[in-house]
Amino acid sequence: MTGRAKAWLKAHWPALRLRTILFGTLLFTAALPGFGALFLRVYENTLVRQTETELIAQGAALAATAQAMWPGAVPQKVMPNFRPEASTIDLRTTPVLGERPPATARTASPDPGAIDVAERVAPIIATTENTTLASIQLIDRNGIVILGPEAGGSYAAVPEVAAALKGRVGTVLRENGRYAQVYAFEWLSRASSLRIHHVRPILVDGKVVGAILLSRSPRALFRGLYEDRGKIIFGIVVIFGLLVVMTGLLSRGIARPVEALDKATRDVAAGTGSVPDTPATAAIEIRQLFDNFRTMAAAIDRRSHYLRDFAASVSHEFKTPLAGIAGAIELLEDHGEDMDPAERARFLANAKADATRLSQLVTRLLDLARADMATADPATTADVLAAIRPVADAFNGDGFAVSVTAPETVRVVSTPRATIEAVLTALLENARQAGATSVTLDVVPDDASVRMSVADNGSGIDPATADRIFEPFFTTKRATGGTGLGLAISASLLRAGGGDIDLDTQCAVGSRFVLTLPCAVET
Repeated sequence: MTGRAKAWLKAHWPALRLRTILFGTLLFTAALPGFGALFLRVYENTLVRQTETELIAQGAALAATAQAMWPGAVPQKVMPNFRPEASTIDLRTTPVLGERPPATARTASPDPGAIDVAERVAPIIATTENTTLASIQLIDRNGIVILGPEAGGSYAAVPEVAAALKGRVGTVLRENGRYAQVYAFEWLSRASSLRIHHVRPILVDGKVVGAILLSRSPRALFRGLYEDRGKIIFGIVVIFGLLVVMTGLLSRGIARPVEALDKATRDVAAGTGSVPDTPATAAIEIRQLFDNFRTMAAAIDRRSHYLRDFAASVSHEFKTPLAGIAGAIELLEDHGEDMDPAERARFLANAKADATRLSQLVTRLLDLARADMATADPATTADVLAAIRPVADAFNGDGFAVSVTAPETVRVVSTPRATIEAVLTALLENARQAGATSVTLDVVPDDASVRMSVADNGSGIDPATADRIFEPFFTTKRATGGTGLGLAISASLLRAGGGDIDLDTQCAVGSRFVLTLPCAVET
């Protein structure tokens, strides 16, 4: 079932632009408080609690007035209390009772004291009712209604009134039997058909002599929204204003830069453009994406040119020996029987030499490919001096001297020892082939790397070709079997480990190469 639902969603999911997703997310987030207030009834519950708080305040004032006016009451000093009486009604948890039952016939005579108080507080109660629209009733200690609707009847059987006559303050929710819908969407409001009933006892000398019963419908949700329309409209305007600002910021920080990068990607892939400058308003991650993409595009362009030149060089290098081998085979096929043994041997030797060169080229190409594909191992470390000395000792002798100048201790480097040995071997062999009789290896460490120079007294390198010596297949010794891959392989091996090799073009005698080997990270 879940799999089918996912498949259906994937098949029908619309393609949305990033700015649409951002705007929709912000709009939904901005609308959440409104949905919460409307459908979770947070705002409506607040209105009900507010109505109950108003009834509590009115009841306390009227009960205190009746208490002060009660015949024989002794004025009492009231200590200040800074803790207001809290609301107890909650639409989610408070049970809703049925409509308040009508007053029943009384079984006793009304309390004379209550009748006397009712006559004096009647104007106060009337003014309060006209102002607050609450229904207010004065009840004596037997539950008989002295003042208000259904006067003369008894509420002794009403639970909240019975509790008040025992000294307890209480508020209940009851159905409103006279409710009639006023607003079109009033059915969405749970409190519209309810009525709040608050009962407060009247205490004289510590005894309950009566009660004040107040009832009122809570503020309707939509009436409350209408009455607070100015605040609500202002809040909506502010929220949507912030929404527009945030959308603009996100558009400039994310959407537009991503669109520009998308266009640049297509242009770079088609070979008709380049990566634009990083937008100043782009987010930090988007800036990093631009920088990384720019680096990647440059690397792809460099690799593309490298592969193109490499393919052309391979074709050129292979073409000559293959042509020689093909020519020798053709001559031997056509005139082999007419050739004397010496001539036949000479053609076979030429073909063998070309085959040997091809084999050497293939081997060196494999070495170059491995060097180009090599990756750095963070755990690799090597002692530079331990790698240099065996190579120097191996080349010393037969009129060729290698001297090493280095401090007693050198920090370990992250370049593999085998790479250091292979690069030094290639450089020393090139120096010997260039007629050098001595080579000086000078090791100079610094904070982040170890620099090693390899200087010889040979014939040196022609300045006209100095900038091409690290190109694959470039060699001035092709006639003597040179492949032109030695320095290219050395450079690739060093760069794979974070190192580098450069030619010192200012060297006056012979040639001087400078190797940079990064120091290993200490743990």
